[in-house]
Amino acid sequence: MFGRNKSVFTDADVLAALSTVQEPELHQDLVTLGMVQEIRIEGKRVSFKIELTTPACPLQARIEAESIAAVKEAIPAVENVTIQFTHRVRGDGRIFSKLNIPIKNIVAVASGKGGVGKSTVSVNLAVSLAMDGAKVGLLDADIYGPNIPMMMGIADAPPVLQGKLVPAEAHGVRFMSMGFLLPADKALIWRGPMLHKALQQLFTDVRWGELDYLIVDLPPGTGDAQLSLAQIVPLTGGLIVTMPQMVSVSDAMRGAAAFVQLDVPILGVVENMAGEIFGSGGGASAAKKLGVDFLGRIELDPNVRVGGDSGHPVVVSHPDSATAQAFRILARVVAGRVSMRNMTPSMELTVM
Repeated sequence: MFGRNKSVFTDADVLAALSTVQEPELHQDLVTLGMVQEIRIEGKRVSFKIELTTPACPLQARIEAESIAAVKEAIPAVENVTIQFTHRVRGDGRIFSKLNIPIKNIVAVASGKGGVGKSTVSVNLAVSLAMDGAKVGLLDADIYGPNIPMMMGIADAPPVLQGKLVPAEAHGVRFMSMGFLLPADKALIWRGPMLHKALQQLFTDVRWGELDYLIVDLPPGTGDAQLSLAQIVPLTGGLIVTMPQMVSVSDAMRGAAAFVQLDVPILGVVENMAGEIFGSGGGASAAKKLGVDFLGRIELDPNVRVGGDSGHPVVVSHPDSATAQAFRILARVVAGRVSMRNMTPSMELTVM
């Protein structure tokens, strides 16, 4: 133990103090996780860096407060503690080994039925992560009903550079959709093999660049798109979107079952469009039945619809609203779950 009357202290003393501070989600101490860097001691002042596992860390303030308290408690001679936060997103190593693309994590957003606002959740999740400082991509894998271009506010087809498509970019997010490549009034009628090839090309023939997170907006149901995606690339995790009413929850359970069959970890369930009209509680009920986390509730808000139609997601158009803040919190929680998955790869995130 550090001598409480000792006036001269070292880096080792600071590390010993910080070894008592746990990362709240990973449940290991900051020193063991290698998060403490560049300790500097100047008289009675101590400064150091803490490298977070995501810029969207939901518990940064807690880590900061506990770290300062730990140092001052263990080393009474310290009068001032300064912490600089940096981040390095841990990646799912299976992705690069299979597709050789510089994407660290792929999160699929799914539901068992249409009309639950899955694309709205995907868009606001992606934009929220970008607003927190992450490098984010958004893939519209809803081949039959691609509406991400409208929701992101860009309709022009992307250019081609050296034989690959350059993704569109809006609100800090790079995104690609089959909606760019087909006339708006043309129905797409594809069998499984054609769908599989199209999805693969949206990964390999697009210049995504380096991404911390690629959010994939899946089509409704549990069909060919889900199967093809799981075959093409390892998914870091899946997010289930449901509305509060039981008919939606029932379908969401089927969507979750598809993830389990495809060996995709379920990060959790989010309840969308909750409130007076549709009620609430279905998302929490689904999460309990699945044995996974309930990640949050998004209230029904007309500004969400307006933002989706105009290409200005609610986290951009009304950033201080309760709905926007709910999306921002959801993004940070999802980022935390991804970090947990990558730091503890043997962890079971799904219990059925």
